[in-house]
Amino acid sequence: MKFPELLTLEQALAQLDQFDCIIDARSPAEYAEDHLPGAINLPVLDNEERIRIGTLYKQTGAFEAKRLGAALVAANIARHLENSLQDKPQAWRPLIYCWRGGNRSGSMAHIFARIGWPVAQLQGGYQSFRRHVHAELPQLAAQVSWKVICGPTGSGKSALLETLAAQGAPVLDLEQLASHRGSLLGALPGTVQPSQKQFESQIWLRLKQAAGQTLYVESESKKVGNLRVPDCVMEAIRAAECILLEAPFDERVRFLCDSYPHWMQQPDVLCERLSHLAVQHGNQQVQVWKEMVKQAAFRELTASLLERHYDPSYRKSMMKNFGKLQTAQTISLTNLHADSLRAAALRLLEQN
Repeated sequence: MKFPELLTLEQALAQLDQFDCIIDARSPAEYAEDHLPGAINLPVLDNEERIRIGTLYKQTGAFEAKRLGAALVAANIARHLENSLQDKPQAWRPLIYCWRGGNRSGSMAHIFARIGWPVAQLQGGYQSFRRHVHAELPQLAAQVSWKVICGPTGSGKSALLETLAAQGAPVLDLEQLASHRGSLLGALPGTVQPSQKQFESQIWLRLKQAAGQTLYVESESKKVGNLRVPDCVMEAIRAAECILLEAPFDERVRFLCDSYPHWMQQPDVLCERLSHLAVQHGNQQVQVWKEMVKQAAFRELTASLLERHYDPSYRKSMMKNFGKLQTAQTISLTNLHADSLRAAALRLLEQN
């Protein structure tokens, strides 16, 4: 009789590329919050079923909850076998996990092993992965050579990171991972930010992939939208060598207008966001900006926001938090078009 192979997280991570599939057997809601990199979701209990079993456990007791749970789990595993897994060969090797490596993943792994698949079950489940991420992040942050792309708002920092990544350079794009551009107006239309756990897991993965290499990152603040950059990563970024990106003011205005067209299409929402600046700049100035929105004077609005809000805030923050800015390597661009950014990326890679 075949039994599932039980693996610790360290054992599983060491052979992760040898599995044909990583299966998260938790509910869709648990999976959406965070999961092991590359895992697919084949829940043995859906969101409603998990709540139902938990309620029954509290109200009636373990026996009734387990009896109903077993029936639901069996039906769901059967559905997966008849659908998404129906074409898997005998040599197919999955790694299965749930929340703690208990009944949910154990039930699926046991059935798969009896079928004949060489299945492995993760001991400790997702919780062991979460603990590992927390423990290893400081070590990984110390194992890369950080290069921080600095520059005022609209100088093309994120675009340069994207260009560096396209050239094969290791990049930690915190704004991309956070689905947010990192400022008052940084929310992306129709996009929900990931959970804090998923954000940290993705940072962990990028650092692990870049171990021993030069890693490029943008000079972010501690929070990107609603998400917080882990302290150990933030400390490493702020202590790193800086690369200062400069571009003409008019070009920055053009670049920002081209990069944020959704705000021009949502003037009411834009005005609501600008209201948050009243604390710093007063209601009178905010009303001036709102009038520019009503007049569709977006270039004038962008220029004014840069001059009065973003550039002063940037200078204050950078001088306070990035000690090596004074000795930064400077890259001056005449424009922020793709060709110029690609040339700048190639120069950086040659020099670093």
